[in-house]
Amino acid sequence: MDPASVTGPNLGMVHAAGSASAFAALNLLLLARLVPKSASHSFRQQWKWRNTANSLVHSVLTGLGALYCFWETPIMREDLINKYSSSSHLLISVSVGYFVYDFCDLLINHRKRSSYELLLHHTMVLMCFTLAIVTKHYLGYGLVALLVEVNSVFLHTRQLMLIQGFSKNHLTYRINSMLNIGTFVVFRIATLGWMTRWLAVHKDELTTTAFTIGSVAMSVVMLMNIVLFLRVLVADLRASQKSQDETSKKPN
Repeated sequence: MDPASVTGPNLGMVHAAGSASAFAALNLLLLARLVPKSASHSFRQQWKWRNTANSLVHSVLTGLGALYCFWETPIMREDLINKYSSSSHLLISVSVGYFVYDFCDLLINHRKRSSYELLLHHTMVLMCFTLAIVTKHYLGYGLVALLVEVNSVFLHTRQLMLIQGFSKNHLTYRINSMLNIGTFVVFRIATLGWMTRWLAVHKDELTTTAFTIGSVAMSVVMLMNIVLFLRVLVADLRASQKSQDETSKKPN
């Protein structure tokens, strides 16, 4: 379906507002009651667990949702600019709501240096996704961006394990670590690289505003993800190497 043929009011921002409210309610009414004892010894740890668990819910919803939207409307894989589906519009609107809520949550409860990177990331994503839901164009490109959330499922699971005190040598942690690294390469590095190339190839098909926002956002997000990948890789591989060294030193 072409965006021009879509009739009726654009409810994208209404859905985004509803999504932000839903994620706030999820955090305050449900996740606050589910904080495990291992993460409840301080307000900071409780907040971090709830914030990460909320992010995990968003990742599962939007990662699987993006795959479903491409399956439901295959033509969107061929035209990332001018094809529309109500499910893709709704999904990206829901994601906008989450990023608005999480931006406010970080700003209020976690004013630390590490949060400023996330706030910058959220700002870039919001600029791109808001453009898509307001204009009803670039929805396919937004769905490609949401494929990154497939990896975020394992990335957030890793963070929850660390908050709860899981050993990096624990089998569950190591399995998740391998899945995290593998999906990071496929759904983050490769996907973001493809998106960057797509912007360059289709520059003439984009408005100046869309190309500028997309280029700036991709540059910032790509750099942040490379740094994040190196941090995760070094942290988990170092732990694995340390475990092997300790095992080799044990007497027979």
